[in-house]
Amino acid sequence: MSMLRSRIVGVGGYLPERILTNSELAQQVDTNDSWIIERTGIRERHIADPSERTSDLAIRAAERALANAGLSGQNIDLIVLATATPDNTFPATATRVQAAIGMTHGAAFDVQAVCSGFIYALTVADNFIKAGQVKTALVIGAETFSRILDWTDRATCVLFGDGAGAVVLRAEEGQGGNADNGILSTHLHSDGRHYKLLHVDGGPSSTQTVGHLRMEGREVFRHAVVNLAAVVQEALAANDLTATDLDWVVPHQANKRIIEGTARKLGLSLDRVVMSVDRHANTSAASVPLALAEAVGDGRIKAGQLVLLEAMGGGFTWGAALVRF
Repeated sequence: MSMLRSRIVGVGGYLPERILTNSELAQQVDTNDSWIIERTGIRERHIADPSERTSDLAIRAAERALANAGLSGQNIDLIVLATATPDNTFPATATRVQAAIGMTHGAAFDVQAVCSGFIYALTVADNFIKAGQVKTALVIGAETFSRILDWTDRATCVLFGDGAGAVVLRAEEGQGGNADNGILSTHLHSDGRHYKLLHVDGGPSSTQTVGHLRMEGREVFRHAVVNLAAVVQEALAANDLTATDLDWVVPHQANKRIIEGTARKLGLSLDRVVMSVDRHANTSAASVPLALAEAVGDGRIKAGQLVLLEAMGGGFTWGAALVRF
């Protein structure tokens, strides 16, 4: 029996022009290049210009994804934008993107699951397509995390950067097996007991301030490796597959050691893992689509290949999506 699948037909990414290296950071805070690389794998990150908003980054990524798909804004029925750093408390940043790309119908809204945001947004759009409510969707992860960092805290300010990534999904008929092209399954989780381990100490209903990012790194690392490995296994089991069937894993680019630890736990070779953390740092909801766009753009990810996307973020939230290109 045939069923609707969400096929990724376009990808795009955008990084601000300004590059902040570890050496430059060492002039602002008590750190150094070797310390950052050893603990995180990060060498540099992109920082948005003061005039650039999250929506500006999202629009650039969206335009590139649409061009890659050969579509325009008028072809899009739905925009789901994942961000923890919106332009305003309201309206949704997605509506700014909607206006900019000339989409005058359908719906546009934001979701917030921090670093897992893109996986959450992808799942929402996929479910809209599977339900037959939309035919073509634009899914975006966009962040200006530089705006919520405490630049005197060397434990956190070295970890993050700004950027945006996007994919275009289109409804296609499939047979319901793991040989179909498109999103095979998505898997979401959260555990609010741990929200204080990674949070921003502000908000409109509590302090009426933006606040700064706060993190207990050791605890986040421990939970990340366990949760990510588990959700990857969950996605594989749901599709009667094993890790050896995967062509690529595109993980959230938080920390090289987390990526390596998760790969070891799964028995995966690192040559099948897409890594951009050294150049992008942690761009939160933008990290997975940015890494995906890079790997598709340079030809590593090819049609027919099996790709696993996974991420974990504050909340805690975590999730995975299994996709056959």
